[in-house]
Amino acid sequence: MDIEHAHPLQHESVVHAALMASHDASAMNADFLSFRLASELYGVAICDIEEIRVWEHPTPIPRAPHFVKGVINLRGMIVPIMDLRLRFGIGSNDYLPTTVVLVVRSEFGEQTRLMGLVVDAVSDVIGQGDNELFPAIGETSIAPYLQGLLNVGEEVMSLLDTEALLDIQRLLGEEA
Repeated sequence: MDIEHAHPLQHESVVHAALMASHDASAMNADFLSFRLASELYGVAICDIEEIRVWEHPTPIPRAPHFVKGVINLRGMIVPIMDLRLRFGIGSNDYLPTTVVLVVRSEFGEQTRLMGLVVDAVSDVIGQGDNELFPAIGETSIAPYLQGLLNVGEEVMSLLDTEALLDIQRLLGEEA
């Protein structure tokens, strides 16, 4: 179900289904939560999603990169919020009722990192099934953050690499 223009209750049911699927996901990362940035379809491995939150304005951080909107307090943890439209140079974002924050996690050694990713709308849970995961192509600014590409019906979904997205040294190095 594409919930980009769905009723809030439908939106809530997809979010609930995504969270349930994340708890049932195998270690193979074969299920992805799809979402929209502008008109493009993206995805992130379900097993990397900590939670999905409605958009709320974060507390700003002075001198942060332009794509870091600020931080939120998530049950006592400070979580940075990154606007993916700004990060990938897609343009400014109008924060609409469908705008959500995907709180994703990644393991770095013995440390777990969390980051909130602002996206236009969650779409659906997509299983990889028998579809081949193709390598990312091109030399775009987004390419280093992609795990690969997956055919989803008539569209191509760009799968994000959460480990690359949450690499703080890379983020700080690019802004220097």
